[in-house]
Amino acid sequence: MNEYELAVLYHPDLEIDLDKAAQKVTKIINDNGGKVTAEDNWGKRKLAYKIKGHDHALYVFYTAKLPGETVRKIESALNITDEVIRFLITKVDQKAIDKAEAAKAAKAAKAKSQREARENSSPEAPATEDVKETNEE
Repeated sequence: MNEYELAVLYHPDLEIDLDKAAQKVTKIINDNGGKVTAEDNWGKRKLAYKIKGHDHALYVFYTAKLPGETVRKIESALNITDEVIRFLITKVDQKAIDKAEAAKAAKAAKAKSQREARENSSPEAPATEDVKETNEE
């Protein structure tokens, strides 16, 4: 089973009753041997251009584990689903994710070491009371 990301744009009028449409998509995935591992609802957003006459859509992103041969079946099922106005299924590139996380961790470690080096190398500033005493003398 491979990991896929599924971006679904729902009809904007479903904002109140999105649960039924989301359950329908989850059922399509489960019926084809997949399993939804995560769901991220971005809410109603303005589209860059009209899709099927709509200026807005409800964005929901799913992460699912699917057998590779069922992706076409899921695509054809989503094509005829009335609630879905657009969708995109992409395979997760785990190597790219791991590389990005390693680069992020390396950058954070470098920033931390630079911060510690600055703190250790700079002498502490004299207290304000000491400065006043020296001026008074």
